[in-house]
Amino acid sequence: MSLDSHQAMEVAHVLGEALPYIRRFRGKTVVVKYGGNAMVDEKLKSGFARDIVLMRLVGINPVVVHGGGPQIGKVLEQLGKTSHFVEGMRVTDSETMDVVEMVLGGLVNKEIVNLINRHGGAAVGLTGKDGDLLHARKLQLTRNSPELDAPEIVDIGHVGEVASVDTRVVELVVSGGFIPVIAPIGVGEDGHSYNINADLVAGRIAEVLGAEKLILLTNTRGLLDKQGKLLTGLSAAGVDALIEDGTIHGGMLPKIRCALSAVKSGVRAAHIIDGRVEHAVMVELFTDEGVGTLIRG
Repeated sequence: MSLDSHQAMEVAHVLGEALPYIRRFRGKTVVVKYGGNAMVDEKLKSGFARDIVLMRLVGINPVVVHGGGPQIGKVLEQLGKTSHFVEGMRVTDSETMDVVEMVLGGLVNKEIVNLINRHGGAAVGLTGKDGDLLHARKLQLTRNSPELDAPEIVDIGHVGEVASVDTRVVELVVSGGFIPVIAPIGVGEDGHSYNINADLVAGRIAEVLGAEKLILLTNTRGLLDKQGKLLTGLSAAGVDALIEDGTIHGGMLPKIRCALSAVKSGVRAAHIIDGRVEHAVMVELFTDEGVGTLIRG
């Protein structure tokens, strides 16, 4: 079916708008944290995979870091194991950690690899254990209680934070023309595995790789002001001010702090985008409008 003149003009406009962005980002690394609705809706999954493949085909080097909390919860439920959370973090004993590794490093990771490959890419699945990629340390969680004189230390098990990153294996995969897909599991000095927040892993990997961009997919429109209006084009100093005045609070804080740390550490820009929009990554990268919040250093 041929295009009419109006459709042809629309296609030409889209391609013309994308061209300067393709030129600018060619040869650059873009780290994408994949999660939320984009991981469960079939149409969104397909769109995400096509976006990642297109990035690679036009000379951009995508690095994908994924989450998988709902998938972990589903498998634990099937096994008859109840999930407990403290301040939004899953309490992870040794048995739960085995399930986390199976789901994140196996089921979810290989599904994403297969999805990208089916759409014409060449993806390779990794966990933070591969190539000594992610060094973890046990997360020390403290909780204030009116009944206690000092903060209470809460043990939530095998939940970690990033101690250090060795990106040699990622660089090797990228230089071979492949797309790395990374599950956020690290190893501590004690030899134990730790589940790490995928946003934090994506941010630290972007910092160490000197990425051009960090893109965090969310289930919201981006960062909103107190009137519910989308904020974008923010500086690091502007974000600090929004945290200080309470505009940024609650569940968005960790994501914003991750993006802020990245741009302060040399990543050129961080994007918090709406993963519920089909082809959100491509729209954010290759159009003037975008679909979320842009933060620059």
